[in-house]
Amino acid sequence: MSLTYLTTAELSEKIKYDPRTIRNVLKDSVLLEGRHYIRPFGGRKILFIWEHIETDMTQSESDFAIPLSKGGFCHG
Repeated sequence: MSLTYLTTAELSEKIKYDPRTIRNVLKDSVLLEGRHYIRPFGGRKILFIWEHIETDMTQSESDFAIPLSKGGFCHG
């Protein structure tokens, strides 16, 4: 699977959020390092993984379920 890596400015264009909002509000609260973004070569630059962001963005709240020990789910 080939992933699409975006800079903060490129992600801003796609999701219509200000780059500062992405950096200051979404990063590390909604967008998680290792899942939604990486720091290539251990540097300061951040590259966002578009496919993971798109999947999580379009997932509805009703898809959220907590698995229970006897095999059921808690939707809450």
